[in-house]
Amino acid sequence: MAEQSVRWGILATGGIAAAFTADLVDLPDAEVVAVASRSEESARAFAERFGIERAYGHWGALAEDADIDVVYVATPHSAHRAAAGLCLEAGRNVLCEKAFTLNAREAEELVGLARERGSFLMEAMWMYCNPLIRQLKALVDDGAIGEVRSVQADFGLAGPFPPSHRLRDPAQGGGALLDLGVYPVSFAQLLLGEPSDVVARAVLSDEGVDLQTGALLSFESGALASVHCSIIGGTATSASITGSQGRIDVPYGFFFPDRFVLHRDGRDPEEFKADAAAGPRNSLKHEATEVMRALRAGETESPLVPLDGTLAVMRTLDAIRDRVGVRYPGELAEEAVTPA
Repeated sequence: MAEQSVRWGILATGGIAAAFTADLVDLPDAEVVAVASRSEESARAFAERFGIERAYGHWGALAEDADIDVVYVATPHSAHRAAAGLCLEAGRNVLCEKAFTLNAREAEELVGLARERGSFLMEAMWMYCNPLIRQLKALVDDGAIGEVRSVQADFGLAGPFPPSHRLRDPAQGGGALLDLGVYPVSFAQLLLGEPSDVVARAVLSDEGVDLQTGALLSFESGALASVHCSIIGGTATSASITGSQGRIDVPYGFFFPDRFVLHRDGRDPEEFKADAAAGPRNSLKHEATEVMRALRAGETESPLVPLDGTLAVMRTLDAIRDRVGVRYPGELAEEAVTPA
C-alpha cells in the first residue's frame, strides 16, 4: 500500500458521502472503487456521478469486496453500529462518521471488534485533523494561555425542521446532541479530556428528541466547559478557551476555522490564519489524508483521533442524554428486557 493508491469504498449515498467522495477523488493517492446503498438505483446514480467502477445494492457486497482497503461509513448514526460492524467482521478497515454510534455501548462493541481483528478504525472527527485546530491544540498544550480554566462552544441551526425530518426522528438518533452537540463536546474534550461530572438541561420535542441542549462539564483539574447545541436557533457556532494567562477565541465555524485569535496577558492579540494552500476550510481531505497515512504506516488507529478519545466522548454524550431524558427506541427495548 505504501507505493499505491488507497482504494476506498463508500457506504451510503447521502450528502456527507457525496461531500467526502468529492474531496477523495481530488486526492492523487486515493481511488474510490466501490459504493453501496440499500437501494441499487441510488448506488448506481452515485457511482455514475463520481465515476466509480462498482455499485452495490446492499452493504454486504461492499463489506466482502476484498479489493477495498478502507470503507467510509456515511449512514445516519443510528446505522453506524450495523454498517461499520459488518465491514469490520469482513476484515475491512473503517472510517465511520460521527456521532460514532448511538451510545457508548455500541461504540465499545465496534472498538472491541476492530482491536480483536487488528483492523483500522477511526471516527470521522474531521475537526481533530484540521491543521488550524491542530495548531490551536499545540499552543494550548505548550502553555500559551497557561492552565485552561474554561471552554465554551456552541453549534446551532435555525431550522425549523419538520417532524418528518431525520433530526426529529428518534429511530434515527434524532435531536441536536448527536448531530451537532458532538462538536462542542469533542472540542472541549480535545483540550481537557473526559469530564468527571456532567450537568445538563434540554428542551425536548413531542417526538422525544432534544431540540436544544446545554451542558456544563466539570473536570478534575477544576476546569469547566459550557457546551450548547440547537436545531431551533442559529447560534454563533464559535468557541473560546480561557486560561490562567490568556484566551483563544475561535469565530464562526469553530470546528473548521479559517482563523483564531490568541490573547496573551500583557501582549497584543495574535491572529492565526488557515493556510490557503491547504484548501477550502470545509475540506474533508485532511481526515482522508490521515486515514491513508495511518494505513500506510500499518497503524490500527490514528493518534489524531484515538479510539479511547472517541469512547470518552460517547460516554459524555450518554451522560448528557441521561440527564435530559432522551432515549432511543432500541435502548428502550433493551431496558425493558434487562432484569431489575
